[in-house]
Amino acid sequence: MSKYKKGSRPGLNILPRNNSIDRTLNPTTSPETSGTPQWPRRQSQSSDCQAGKCLDEEKAQQEAPTSPTSSKDDTTYPEGGLQAWLVVFGAFCGMFAGFGYMNTIGIYQAYISTHQLSEYSESSIGWIFSLYVFLSFGCGIQIGPVFDRHGPRLLVLVGSILLVLSCFLMSECTQFWHFIIVFGVLGGVGTSLVFTPSVSACGHWFFVKRGNATGIAAAGGSVGGVVFPLMLQKLFATVGWAWALRIQGFVFLISLVFANLFIRSRLPPRPGGTVVPDFKILRSPALSLVTAGTYFMEWGLFTPIAYLTIYAVKSGAFSDAFAFQLVAIFNAGSSIGRWVPGYLADKFGRYNLMIMALAMCMMTSLALWLPAAVISDGSHPGSDSAIVGLTIAYCIFMGFASGSNISLTPVCVGELCDTQEYGRYYATCYTIVAFGTLTGTPIAGAIISANGGAFWGIAIWTGINYVLALAAFTAVRVMKVGWKATAFY
Repeated sequence: MSKYKKGSRPGLNILPRNNSIDRTLNPTTSPETSGTPQWPRRQSQSSDCQAGKCLDEEKAQQEAPTSPTSSKDDTTYPEGGLQAWLVVFGAFCGMFAGFGYMNTIGIYQAYISTHQLSEYSESSIGWIFSLYVFLSFGCGIQIGPVFDRHGPRLLVLVGSILLVLSCFLMSECTQFWHFIIVFGVLGGVGTSLVFTPSVSACGHWFFVKRGNATGIAAAGGSVGGVVFPLMLQKLFATVGWAWALRIQGFVFLISLVFANLFIRSRLPPRPGGTVVPDFKILRSPALSLVTAGTYFMEWGLFTPIAYLTIYAVKSGAFSDAFAFQLVAIFNAGSSIGRWVPGYLADKFGRYNLMIMALAMCMMTSLALWLPAAVISDGSHPGSDSAIVGLTIAYCIFMGFASGSNISLTPVCVGELCDTQEYGRYYATCYTIVAFGTLTGTPIAGAIISANGGAFWGIAIWTGINYVLALAAFTAVRVMKVGWKATAFY
């Protein structure tokens, strides 16, 4: 009878050198291996131990040193159970508010550009939302290490207060600097304080099923991205801007109560760990490439999120109501795309699925949005049906493919580090990426202005960024397992 509880226990299984997971034995191993082999001591044979079974265990132990594991990986992962899934549910609720806020920026931008800030250019307004996204990801350089050291409770509480406060105060904003402070700063920091612990906490409870668990949690942001645009579209027309934002704030409040109740860490802090950021981890070529790939990926992702609604309104092919619904369609595809690739990634490889998703993002941007943007410039009369068809197809397929941009990035980073350092690695990666999100939306706005208001330039911009992201993640996979198409990684 094994002395270990049911779950996933790194250090007991044979881990191939390509970082793949051997599913023939149970429990399974953590992806990081280093140091002198330290395998668990065998129990004394009990009277009911069958000789054949004991011989099999001895043989497995003799073979095990081919993949040495240090004692710091001697950790059991529950891989399920009520408490673990409640953590995922809490993370889902946190993402619903935090990333739901983020996935609605296209609606906010379209509204304030024609109302409160109608005298400002698209590029100038873009700085409000790019600052928000920058802080949402960039604050993680300190939040991640604090999570590793002290857990998520205080972080999520403060983030919840800031998010709710941001939403209520934005209902009163009328000036550019109001939006910068209330949405850009308060909203951005609040989102980061909720988002980083939500992602990191899932990694404390799951290893083999981490992609699935993180995907389910991340789907909360896409569900919020469906609910809030449709809700705001209706509320803007019935109760106006101010009460629409207040109602959204109350929805945030309810969702974040569950996030505070259920998000928990489990593993003890790494001995000698501190909350001081450490960029030395970027000396790893694999992590540097993942960071670069994620940088370009986010540059590409937030362009359609921010400008799809404005593009649809100015194309003349969509009614204003339908233009607002495009964001909901995009996020509906994304909600499926955040969970399904995560589930499949646990079976076929995290990087394998990420590469497929990035290739799909690239192809849809260049094959669907680019033609739609080209014929929507006013020089192709009678093309409204083609514009509508191509744009809806783009929202569905790009939404699905881009969902993995959020859900698979954490588990891809997690392949390169120990779980106790998961928050630090992920936060460091996204601190670099944040500088891309700071400039991405204003750059896209400047491209639109340079093209005389046409949107084909940002479609090309999006496609090129996904080409570069695809190259970076493919390079990491080749470094780890070579060019073999069937390799699990």
